[in-house]
Amino acid sequence: MIFKPQFIDGANAPFLEYPRPQFKRDSYLNLNGEWDYAITNANVKPDFFEGKIIVPFSPESKNSKVNRQLKPNEFLHYKRTFTLPDGFNKGRVLLNIGAIDQISEIYINGIFLKRFEGGYYSFSVDITTALYSGENELYILVKDDASSDIFGRGKQKYKRGGIWYTATSGIWQSVWLESVPNDYLKSFKLYPNYDDKTLKITFDAPKTVKTIVYDGDEVVAEKISSNNEVVLDVSKCNPWSPENPELYKLVFETGEDVVESYFGLRKFSLVEKNGKKFIAVNNKPTFNNGLLDQGYWLDGLYTPSDNYSMYSELQNIKNLGFNMLRKHIKTEPYLWYYYCDILGILVWQDMINGGGEYPFFRLALCPFFNLNLDDTNYKKMKRSEKSKEQYFKEADLMIEQLFNTVSLCLWTPFNECWGQFDAENVYYELSKKDETRLFDHASGWQDKGVSDLNSKHIYFRKLKLKNDYKRALAVTEFGGYSCGLKGHIFTNKKFGYKFFNSTDKLEKAYEKLYLSEVIPAIKNQGLSATVYTQLADVEDEINGLYTYDRVLKISTETIKKVNDAVYDAFNKSLENL
Repeated sequence: MIFKPQFIDGANAPFLEYPRPQFKRDSYLNLNGEWDYAITNANVKPDFFEGKIIVPFSPESKNSKVNRQLKPNEFLHYKRTFTLPDGFNKGRVLLNIGAIDQISEIYINGIFLKRFEGGYYSFSVDITTALYSGENELYILVKDDASSDIFGRGKQKYKRGGIWYTATSGIWQSVWLESVPNDYLKSFKLYPNYDDKTLKITFDAPKTVKTIVYDGDEVVAEKISSNNEVVLDVSKCNPWSPENPELYKLVFETGEDVVESYFGLRKFSLVEKNGKKFIAVNNKPTFNNGLLDQGYWLDGLYTPSDNYSMYSELQNIKNLGFNMLRKHIKTEPYLWYYYCDILGILVWQDMINGGGEYPFFRLALCPFFNLNLDDTNYKKMKRSEKSKEQYFKEADLMIEQLFNTVSLCLWTPFNECWGQFDAENVYYELSKKDETRLFDHASGWQDKGVSDLNSKHIYFRKLKLKNDYKRALAVTEFGGYSCGLKGHIFTNKKFGYKFFNSTDKLEKAYEKLYLSEVIPAIKNQGLSATVYTQLADVEDEINGLYTYDRVLKISTETIKKVNDAVYDAFNKSLENL
């Protein structure tokens, strides 16, 4: 069954589409749109709010209508009112928030209900006991320090430049209300077993759960849980793959609560052929051919202008022939992952880096002199005990939040030793929490010899690779070829790894890179994956296939031709093993 996205005209408020298709209820009240806001030096609700902000755009973005950088010593205040429609309240009312950067406190009608830490993760608040029968006030207090050595911060920086981007703050994903019965399904986890053609589901629910699997309108499996678990025979379901992204609707019924979701029958693993290991989808070696995706937008920074922009970008990437995106040091709204699921785009998900300031020696010089640092020396790696604890908390949140994503096939705990600590132990601890996916424990360098990928970042030199035969060989960053298009450049400052003064020269160099370096590495070294830097320009960086405002620099025909040649070379190399 092929799913199709639906889009709603957002003339009055942005992002009106239901934001969480993996856990959908009929009850839905969207709270995006115009809110009151204030920025002060005090952590108390101000008497006066200074203006209007468009949620869910961060105040630093053009789309927010604020265009102001929140400073580390300042507090961001949000306020709006809402009235529940007649019949909306079924027993409990939940406030759902896609993401707030970085620390938030939630108040309803002056009553404090929840404090949440972590700028990249969704959370819910039961607001029932604080509600009035008529108009209600929602107030959110936000504190954000993009220079914090405790919390994950991604590529945010107050003094942006090069590979570091404008810091964002506050609400940057959708806010909405839903209502549930007093007894309701709180969560579930999906464990598709491709080999056995079964689907195991575990529930956090007060009662038994009836699960129904649909192919269109036809019921293909049905069962009631026992001890908050169920195993269904889904042998009638076709497998999900990048080539055929088939999904099946799930319906969960527990008491009066009804939740809709979906799943795909798939498996991610390593397979061995003639001593070489390869990434496999459904036991089939599959070349992961992707782009580094920073997830920044011209007018919205962390947030696109609308969901259609997000979907159409992914559709364009798939149409160009790529089958994977590496989501770089950032999470996305649930809908982004849903779109990858329905389009058949494999997702490599980076976890969010934190820790202290990254010294130039560790960042830039160590890799070129093959210096492998002791990442258990926490003082040298700029990792306090509190920051390590916060890293695991946030990693747990990310795994829980994205666990049911069909297309997510690989986790990256650390990138280029940014905030890295004890990567070997981190890999072992996190892999226990998700045994269904692959791991790249230290993307680029500071490799500790564990996890599933022999992961290389290669700029400024040719792809000279050596297969260790213990893991899948992957070039997890390369390219970075840079070219600015007049009228489509964010700043006069330009950052990249190799510059070209025309798109013709860029196109020829791009084609040569794949044909003369990537394809020989596939044939001779057993290369299993590549991640080209990058999908789109971001501020000073002009090394995207697209400009910052999403104009393609290289012809569609050339990119598709190159990608076809890559897959063809990989398939032929397997035949020769």
